[in-house]
Amino acid sequence: MAKSLKDITPYDSGSAKKDQVATMFDNIAHKYDFLNHFLSMGIDKRWRKRAIQLLKEVQPAYILDVATGTGDLAFSAAKALPEAKILGVDISNEMMNVGRKKAIQKGLAQRVDFSLADSENLPFEDETFDAVMVAFGVRNFENLQKGLDEMNRVLKTNGKIFILEFSRPRMFPFKQFFGFYFKYILPVIGKISSRDPRAYKYLFESVQAFPDYENFLSLMKKAGFNSNKWEALSLGICSIYTGEK
Repeated sequence: MAKSLKDITPYDSGSAKKDQVATMFDNIAHKYDFLNHFLSMGIDKRWRKRAIQLLKEVQPAYILDVATGTGDLAFSAAKALPEAKILGVDISNEMMNVGRKKAIQKGLAQRVDFSLADSENLPFEDETFDAVMVAFGVRNFENLQKGLDEMNRVLKTNGKIFILEFSRPRMFPFKQFFGFYFKYILPVIGKISSRDPRAYKYLFESVQAFPDYENFLSLMKKAGFNSNKWEALSLGICSIYTGEK
């Protein structure tokens, strides 16, 4: 029987998934940006650019970047929306420490801030943000539905959500090539380059278990989002999901 997303964890430590995820990202924070761009051959930058194009259409003033990591999406938003303020939250302080250094280097420390927070228990009042965005983070939630519920709660009425996440290509033979690369090639590169090779095995397993496409739209609807849509990018390696409150 296939494991559910909640049961897919980085390690076999027996601790809660979110604790294992935080440890995993703390371990790979020093190499995360390099590996992210290298393993995707730079395509991840195009995916973020597409998300920011959609974000610009609504011109939000205050944006929450959930599972911000090292802040790449937050910085892209700040560059595209010079008047906006962005708050990035994550459970990995080591990842955000990298982001904080980047914010200073980019001269964006006044507009991009970082805060340690659990995506399933966000420490904000209802209807605080004009937009919420996530890049490759919802797959790591311990309770995906609860995380979506929380993002809906802190989003203002008529605010929009933008979610980038890996998905499974459906087109033959790209589907088979993608599966082979993620299952066999990527973990080997990760093992050579990272202190934590298990992180890249977890990546494959979590992508396989993630409820992508129409299934994810159903979860968004259940959380209270409306006008939900998905757009496949790069033949379905990644998808962008949008909705509004």
